[in-house]
Amino acid sequence: MDGNCAISNNLSENSIRPFTIGRKNWLFSGSPRGAEASAAVYSIIETAKANGLEPYSYLKFLFKNLPGVQFGAHPEFLDEYLPWDQWVQSSCKKKA
Repeated sequence: MDGNCAISNNLSENSIRPFTIGRKNWLFSGSPRGAEASAAVYSIIETAKANGLEPYSYLKFLFKNLPGVQFGAHPEFLDEYLPWDQWVQSSCKKKA
């Protein structure tokens, strides 16, 4: 009934394709914690892609800027490192 809604789910299927392709590799994660870490990295990378960021640049940005940030005392600081933040967008945007 809403013309703004997509008729197909191709976008969501394409975004989970790396998970289904990598499923066999996850059998050899070594431990449940290793599998959780792998899933977290996949999630970060796919979220970066969905927001038009270069995943490698975004990971470098995170590893460079996150150490030392006091998230325990100021959890709102996390918002500044999410892929849709203007600072992150200007630092890690895909080149056309």
